[in-house]
Amino acid sequence: MAVDFSLLDDFLSDAPPAGRLLVAFSGGLDSHVLLHALRATLDRRGDTRPLLAVHVHHGLQPQADEWIVHCETVCAALGVSLSVARVTVTEAGQGLEAAAREARYRALAAAMQPRDLLLTAHHQDDQAETLLLQLLRGAGPAGLAAMPRLAPFGPGWLGRPLLDRPRRALEAHARDAGLAWVEDPSNTDPRFDRNYLRQEILPRLAERWPGASARLAAAAANQADALEQLDALAREDGERGRGEAPGTLSVQALRRLRRGRCRNLLRLWLRDKGLAAPPRGRMDAILDEALTAGPDRVPCVAWPGVEVRRYRDDLYAMQPLPAPPREPIPWDLRSPLTIPGLGLGLDPAPLAAAGITPERCAGPVTVRFRRGGERIRLPGRGHSAALKTLMQAAGMPPWERERLPLVYVGEVLVAAGTRWMADPAACHHGA
Repeated sequence: MAVDFSLLDDFLSDAPPAGRLLVAFSGGLDSHVLLHALRATLDRRGDTRPLLAVHVHHGLQPQADEWIVHCETVCAALGVSLSVARVTVTEAGQGLEAAAREARYRALAAAMQPRDLLLTAHHQDDQAETLLLQLLRGAGPAGLAAMPRLAPFGPGWLGRPLLDRPRRALEAHARDAGLAWVEDPSNTDPRFDRNYLRQEILPRLAERWPGASARLAAAAANQADALEQLDALAREDGERGRGEAPGTLSVQALRRLRRGRCRNLLRLWLRDKGLAAPPRGRMDAILDEALTAGPDRVPCVAWPGVEVRRYRDDLYAMQPLPAPPREPIPWDLRSPLTIPGLGLGLDPAPLAAAGITPERCAGPVTVRFRRGGERIRLPGRGHSAALKTLMQAAGMPPWERERLPLVYVGEVLVAAGTRWMADPAACHHGA
């Protein structure tokens, strides 16, 4: 049983229109079979779209440079363009296997253009392994759905047209076509979870239950169907549970939902924001702490790469916020200023329009961040106002207040970002 062309025909017919087709090409058996079968399918269809093989060079094996030569030879024989992306893999506490995977997908996304369709050679056995890994991690429906056949990715799409085929079908295709491929020794290292499942667990399951991989892959497909229904329900709940601030959820609306339904909405909300799903304990903390805290509290529930915060009735989700600089930053008010570490910028034009210009400033201009007790005299008011009061009245969450750049002339606050600007006369009192 080899990989038949009708499989790729059907996939290409159902996939979104794509400008280019890319194949993640390691030089191994699976990706060589996909590239070979896809080249033949496109030629038979008369499909003249550009086909590009993308090889990611991790530099983790001594043979890595030799693999590039192999990929060049294969692509030249097939008339396929080859792009090589070199990456540096940094474990950062997540394990070498996960770090290499993240680096690989970042490189593949970077190689794409809008409307590109990237194809990978994941097959039925890979799907079974993924389901088992997710089960052992305690995943819910989103994890147990394993790898989707087609999903948005980077500026285009990621497709896995071989998910219904076992690896033995790919091996048969490679043998019949006389293909050559490279072997990555890390693929047989049982220290990696996926390799252990592949070498030790799945063969034993197949001895007891023939066709176990196909059944596990079918279970993942069933979970994907269930997830589609759960997502539809979550979107309905999300429409009814929008918070006042853009992109937030209403705490009161969440509290009206049953616990399981609330979890379902929170998972989709985080996924739509591109944020990692919380471990079980962190999800419980959102439900039991963030949603039940008093209205004067500002709870924060965090896990790697994510912070969920509450302010008043709104629940926010974001990447971890960097601390603002502690030292004053000089500014000439003549050109835009970038705030180090925060990714924020200040444009002098709005300040100039409000009469705050270099010529009017009687002292040095600096940018600082809140320490507490700041006051500003707004135009048309005889007395200064507490900045905290202005921020509270505007509904600004505390973490945004801490990161709002404050412009001083000498020791006089003349602007809080471009949201509140002082009477221009304040500039003369900064010396």
